[in-house]
Amino acid sequence: MRLSALLGGHGLAGADPVVTGLAIDHRKVAPGTIFGAFVGEKFNGEDYIAAAIEAGAIAIVARPEAKVAGAVHIADANPRRAFAHIAARFFHRFPATCVAVTGTNGKTSTVEMTRQLWRMAGFHAASIGTLGITTSNDSASTGLTTPDIVTFLSNMSGLAAEGVTHAAFEASSHGLDQYRTEGLKVKAAAFTNLSHDHLDYHGTMDAYLAAKMRLFREVLEPGGTAVIWNDDMWSPAAEYEAKQRGVRIMTVGTSGEDLRLIAREPTQLGQSLTIAAGPLAQKVTLPLIGAYQAANALVAAGLVIATGGDTGQTLANLARLQPVRGRLERAAITRVGAPVYIDYAHTPDAIEAALDALRPHASGRLILVFGAGGDRDKDKRPEMGRVAAARADVLIITDDNPRGENPAAIRAAIAAGAPSARIIGDRRAAIAAAIAEARGDDIVCIAGKGHEQGQIVGRGDATRVIPFDDVAVAREEAA
Repeated sequence: MRLSALLGGHGLAGADPVVTGLAIDHRKVAPGTIFGAFVGEKFNGEDYIAAAIEAGAIAIVARPEAKVAGAVHIADANPRRAFAHIAARFFHRFPATCVAVTGTNGKTSTVEMTRQLWRMAGFHAASIGTLGITTSNDSASTGLTTPDIVTFLSNMSGLAAEGVTHAAFEASSHGLDQYRTEGLKVKAAAFTNLSHDHLDYHGTMDAYLAAKMRLFREVLEPGGTAVIWNDDMWSPAAEYEAKQRGVRIMTVGTSGEDLRLIAREPTQLGQSLTIAAGPLAQKVTLPLIGAYQAANALVAAGLVIATGGDTGQTLANLARLQPVRGRLERAAITRVGAPVYIDYAHTPDAIEAALDALRPHASGRLILVFGAGGDRDKDKRPEMGRVAAARADVLIITDDNPRGENPAAIRAAIAAGAPSARIIGDRRAAIAAAIAEARGDDIVCIAGKGHEQGQIVGRGDATRVIPFDDVAVAREEAA
């Protein structure tokens, strides 16, 4: 593809070279590459422009003031956005039906449930997010909730080439803020909830919300549908943004107008839901426990219906949903009969939701093992401790992914909100202690890492990923 075909409104004087690829890492530049040079939190891509050109970059997307010699300078005050639009033209072939989900909690479960519901309806569907790329035949890791724009669009193009017609993806606040979800025709976009997280990056809740709302303001296609979980305190803000954009609005939840959750009753292995959709009232046995799982399932159903799915059949198919890896996943039953659940909860709201989900199923005590990630939002740690202390009967604070921080300092910050908690730094030992503590009528919840397969220690060149799987460890300790 010639460079001129990718530039849109940018002019091109002189030669019109063939573009062979795109990169935002100068180490991945090959002859014929367009290089995106962005100013980031930790690295300044403009420092690597010369290296990229030496490696064969034919064009550089960067701010107007950046110094570019020996390649076409595609100057833009917002180079991330300009690069994203060029990348979309380069890859250009995507699944015909794409939807996106944003929110603090529930994104992963919602996109995966959407994929499952589409598959049940007979479509070749995929989901992209924290769990990687998942299709009915395969799964692969991408390493990030929202990968970089080149990886994201390349993956989407690859899925289309494999015959995938429907794709659901997670739109994280970082990804939206950094234009990593551009270029696709997003037919429906969903909002799950908003709570304290990522303020180390965004600074304030207002800035965090604003990043999320880019999904409705700019990414969602005109004429698309905004599916909004209506029971969150931030839902009106999402609805306002959708109204400003002029898109169709579909609200779901106990106060939802389009999919209203009339009743929810816990069962031994799931819950019974009564859902009203206009004149239709349907009872469904959802094979997943917890109010937040019902919320995720309803939002997923909303996305499927918004993109043409039959309402009655979609709701009926909720009864066939499979658990999502690391999301209230029952990993083991201890020798005395106590179930052990693994959950990805790593924010105050998510811990509250997980424990509230498990409480109706525990005739005895709730035992919680949890920690907090290092080099991430520090302000949420004592609040995580307070929520856990209010909801669980036995608390064990342990290490999560300490990264470059002192693990003991992280544990102490959590313990400030939960002074009665036990502290066991070694995560395996903490899990073993919780399982040993549990009686037959208790439930053990191991929170924070969910599907993750390793524990991250150190930062920069000193980073190590120690193999660690909460599910596997729980099974070993419960055997």
